[in-house]
Amino acid sequence: MRLRNKPWATKLVAEHPESVLDRPDPKRKIDWTKRFSDFSKPLEIEVGSGKGQFITTLAQQHPEKNFIALELQMTAAGMILRTKLAKGLTNLQILCADAANINCFFAPASTNVIYLNFSDPWSKARHEKRRLTYHTFLKKYQEVLQPSGQLEFKTDNAGLFAYSLKSMNNYGMNFDFVSVDLHHEQSEFAKTNVETEYEHKFAAQGNPIYAVHADFEVK
Repeated sequence: MRLRNKPWATKLVAEHPESVLDRPDPKRKIDWTKRFSDFSKPLEIEVGSGKGQFITTLAQQHPEKNFIALELQMTAAGMILRTKLAKGLTNLQILCADAANINCFFAPASTNVIYLNFSDPWSKARHEKRRLTYHTFLKKYQEVLQPSGQLEFKTDNAGLFAYSLKSMNNYGMNFDFVSVDLHHEQSEFAKTNVETEYEHKFAAQGNPIYAVHADFEVK
């Protein structure tokens, strides 16, 4: 969802280069060891963080991990930054960039988890290649994830969920958890689920939330 431009967000981002990388050159690898005080912690990435409710909550709940919010929209990046500063989240960095370059920004096998939450469904057939679960994106996630790393995907869009399951299956991924109604599950995954702002809105309207956790590990 496109957010309305907010000038304060651009100004805030410009004032905090230590917390936000604004459209870095994809031809140059980022030295993440200089962006976190302790880079030995496990790293997790959310692709398309929106206003940041999910990733900032995770960062607050898990100080033993490092997190990166990968978000293209400057206004969204500013909103995430505002929450990061207010909560003092030193284990969260913001990367304002295109997800299509994810394998340019991160070293191979450097990430434990990649989260895809309520991504744009790009419903028209001609836009299939833009879907974040299209096979070219899956290949890039595989490069960045550790061999035992996991891709966690949530959506309220039944069509995108069905497409994503097929795409992941065709790519040879393993499904560790699948739900067609996450908020009414009795599983441990459901109990520890952290909501996004859109998830909270959609669930409150009675829409089912679809979820899948999958990995690329050869079994």
